[in-house]
Amino acid sequence: MSSGMQFTNPELPVVERVRDLVARMTTEEKISQMQHEAPAIPRLGIPEYNWWNECLHGVARAGKATVFPQAIGLAASFNPDLMFRVASAISDEARAKHHQAIRQGNRAQYFGLTFWSPNINIFRDPRWGRGHETYGEDPYLTSRMGVSFVKGLQGSHQRYLKLVATPKHYAVHSGPEPKRHSFDARVGGRDLVETYLRAFRTCVIEGGAFSVMGAYNRVNGEPCCASRVLLQHYLREQWGFRGYVVSDCGAICDIHQGHRVASDAPDAAARAVKAGCDLECGCTYRAIGDALRRGLITEADIDRCVGRLMEARMRLGMFDPEQTNPWAAIPPERVHCAEHRLLALESARQSVALLKNTGGLLPLDACKIRKIAVFGPTAFDHGVLLGNYYGYSGALTTILEGIVNAASPGTNVEYAKGCELAGGKPADERHVQWVTSGADVIIAVLGYAPSLEGEEGETGDSEIVLGGDRRILHLPGHQLDLLKKLHATGKPVILVLTGGSPIEVSWAAENIPAILAVFYPGEEGGNAVADVLFGRFNPAGRLPFTVPASLDQVPDFEDYSMRGRTYRFMEGTPLYRFGHGLSYTTFRYSNLRVSPERSNGKDQIEVTATVQNTGPVAGDEVVQLYLADTMASVPVPVRHLEGVQRVHLKPGETRQVRFVLLPEQLAAYQDDGEPFIEPGDFTVSVGGGQPVEGVSAVTGTFKIIQ
Repeated sequence: MSSGMQFTNPELPVVERVRDLVARMTTEEKISQMQHEAPAIPRLGIPEYNWWNECLHGVARAGKATVFPQAIGLAASFNPDLMFRVASAISDEARAKHHQAIRQGNRAQYFGLTFWSPNINIFRDPRWGRGHETYGEDPYLTSRMGVSFVKGLQGSHQRYLKLVATPKHYAVHSGPEPKRHSFDARVGGRDLVETYLRAFRTCVIEGGAFSVMGAYNRVNGEPCCASRVLLQHYLREQWGFRGYVVSDCGAICDIHQGHRVASDAPDAAARAVKAGCDLECGCTYRAIGDALRRGLITEADIDRCVGRLMEARMRLGMFDPEQTNPWAAIPPERVHCAEHRLLALESARQSVALLKNTGGLLPLDACKIRKIAVFGPTAFDHGVLLGNYYGYSGALTTILEGIVNAASPGTNVEYAKGCELAGGKPADERHVQWVTSGADVIIAVLGYAPSLEGEEGETGDSEIVLGGDRRILHLPGHQLDLLKKLHATGKPVILVLTGGSPIEVSWAAENIPAILAVFYPGEEGGNAVADVLFGRFNPAGRLPFTVPASLDQVPDFEDYSMRGRTYRFMEGTPLYRFGHGLSYTTFRYSNLRVSPERSNGKDQIEVTATVQNTGPVAGDEVVQLYLADTMASVPVPVRHLEGVQRVHLKPGETRQVRFVLLPEQLAAYQDDGEPFIEPGDFTVSVGGGQPVEGVSAVTGTFKIIQ
């Protein structure tokens, strides 16, 4: 390689290096680099590179990796600090795997450094199959978890990015899955900015995300990957985004074949390039040359895209000696190391949400139980540990195995599937009686698995699912019948719910004394669930979504208005509220203070409160701050989460928690999405959940004056 090639000099500014590299490339070479399978350019010493990689909850699809809880489970921890630690562990493993693969001559897909995570779409409808990939239904929680994930992936080095994080799917994307290649999500300006764009804005501005993935669908008539509103007005002009945009896989082809807003492939490619989509996952960008010859785009348009892509590769250190990049020194031994396995266990423990515990049935005393009967189709299923977009750890512990591990050597544990996940025959009552004979307690592990909720093409069509989306909210198949037969034995039953989305369990809420939601808990899921069941860990997880009492409470799936959706705009009473979760101890709140109590809306507002563990055991409390604009002149949420802290308190211990509200958190939104702060009263509450009956919280007010 010629020493005159400035782009190979790591001491030069990145801008100069990029300019030099792009100037040396032919038009054909530039176009080749705008496709996710970018070929080598031998004459410039540029190796091949595949931009497609995944790490939703651990490095995915590349063999060995630590498998953390699925994203919705991580969200249930309500702990952005934990999320940062998880993302940092993932990025350690990703860097180690990348460099080891290069040493082995392996430049295959899923061993790169550009990751198409996190999924920060709003889980607005409980039927959406990909909801378990998200951080739930709330824009604030999604923003905080997303920023922590992005920062943990990308690192904080002044010169080099550790990885590139790619928040997706931009934007207004949450089903229906079967229609995503042609669907037009119609949404008003208020909902667009207040709900659907908030997490993307935060991940770009605060998190510094260097990439964003465009969605398949249209928004108000524009395909997302060719939307000037999304890619220019908001992303680059308002938010100052400096990175690159990548399409979802096949989304550029959809512009002409699905949405039919372009005449052919060159037209579709040109529209996307000019709007600011720099990289395609797919093959339509092969037509860029034809678009150039037809005058649909210019060489300058191509240079702009390629420049952004080459800047990313330079910031990752791909053209520099390994010894200059500290991330290259992460050893392969970091992959699935003991520290990361412990973090997977901690993450799974923190994600478990105790929904009900009548009579203090939980925790169980392992030394007093002679026999445990475990039932359910997801008790001994590795799939429910994994969710989707996962790697392989070689150390998966199912819920049944976790219970066996935690039980006393003097305790008999018997297991029966009872019924299939979906379909099959009802539970055999005589078999139920035989397995439960002599049992002191029954643990029913029921719910959903990834085979019943997921991305288009991952699940089939049936009475339960349609192209990945769920048709129902209740327990599938004969699971409720099994649960009723277990209850009829007269023995205490504990329901452990697996799944990545809301499950309507109204009968269980009335009849079963203890209910846990464990989501898709990762490789240590079985041990974590057992730790909660037997009191080795005091649960504090919270629901990151609302559980409706029935589908009657859910608006039409294809309606993207937020009216009536999620806890922020729901009018009825759900089965379980967003933010709900119990503990083996109790907490009391007091001394709420707001300063200043009268503000001009331009300054920060400080909110403090005191929380005390008033129960018998140590535990975490998830402190949640909710705001309500009680005098708004435009539609606003009933209340909205704007602060969260997870604190650990010993019995009797007291802690003051402090939140700072920024002016932008007080904003209401005009019809066109323009934020504004108007005079009026605000209600602020701090507690262990939403300020409703039965939740310990303190409430106060402050006033905005102008």
